[in-house]
Amino acid sequence: MTSMSRPLGAANALALLGPSGLLGGALAFQYWGGLAPCEMCYWQRWPHLAAIALGLVALLLRRHPQRRGVVWLAGLAILVAAAIGLFHAGVEQRWWQGPTACTAAPAAGGDIFAGMLTAPVVRCDAIPWELFGLSLAGWNALLSALIAGGVLWLATRR
Repeated sequence: MTSMSRPLGAANALALLGPSGLLGGALAFQYWGGLAPCEMCYWQRWPHLAAIALGLVALLLRRHPQRRGVVWLAGLAILVAAAIGLFHAGVEQRWWQGPTACTAAPAAGGDIFAGMLTAPVVRCDAIPWELFGLSLAGWNALLSALIAGGVLWLATRR
């Protein structure tokens, strides 16, 4: 590996390892921690999966001139995950409204069975876990933004 390709290789590695770690953490919270994901939690996972796939493609393009562009796309995918995480954290904090299918208010009075049929299984506007005042969505937003910044910065270095 030449010194010219080291930052790009590091960006590629970060584009693979960062989203893999965040997805692994989400799955650990889901399966070992018992925290069922809401709809928006799943939305945050898709860009990470895309980044991993792009990172793998970039590995295959090790000596190809298009590798840098593929790594950039992976970094942008991670940035999309950060944006979705930020949106989700805002919904949890009630800074803005989330999708109605995910944040519908529980039925007050009236027909309880109608409310049960329309209520989401896991609400997107509830915070099931937090650390230092940040929910899982908030941590995903923060860590994804840092990882994306690292990937994009390293990918610009020659």
